[in-house]
Amino acid sequence: MKEEITRVLTMVQEGKIDADKGSELIQVLQAKEETNKLSEKTATYLNKTLKLRVVSSQDDNVTVNLPIKLVKTLLVAGHSIAASLPQSEKYVKDLDIALIMEAIENELDGQIVDIKSADGDTVSIIIE
Repeated sequence: MKEEITRVLTMVQEGKIDADKGSELIQVLQAKEETNKLSEKTATYLNKTLKLRVVSSQDDNVTVNLPIKLVKTLLVAGHSIAASLPQSEKYVKDLDIALIMEAIENELDGQIVDIKSADGDTVSIIIE
């Protein structure tokens, strides 16, 4: 970007464009760089993994690792399906999907859900 700004300043100095136009071009270049930085950060985040761990007192344990890209795309639909199945309904009825989606949208890292039942069952959702 330094080269592009230098070219704009050279054009101003040579009189090819006025200072206002030069300022406008530099602002566009800076905005473009900021957008690229945000895109890179989002791309890095989307390469992370959502890890779901369910440990049951009856040894009905579940371990699932999913790429954030896939989770973001399928989370709501999958929860709706699981909630309608009698075998899985009790496991997902208290899972706050809106909270998970908000965590993904805000690029939250680390443990985002930690549930412990009186029966000794635990559910953890972690983004790493």
